Amino acid sequence: MSKEQSDRTLRGFLIDQDGATAIEYGLIAAGIAAAIIATVTSLGTSVKTMWETISNAFG
Repeated sequence: MSKEQSDRTLRGFLIDQDGATAIEYGLIAAGIAAAIIATVTSLGTSVKTMWETISNAFG
């Protein structure tokens, strides 16, 4: 491989950011999923407690 070919190949790797972008989107999606899971878990516990309170009030 000539110096010119290796320079061109290296430049191509440095310019191409598709892989990095895909990884970034994956990390963003994972963060959003974690936030949704935490929220749903928290709300689920609150709703369960509320329904138990209502149920106990009616006997």
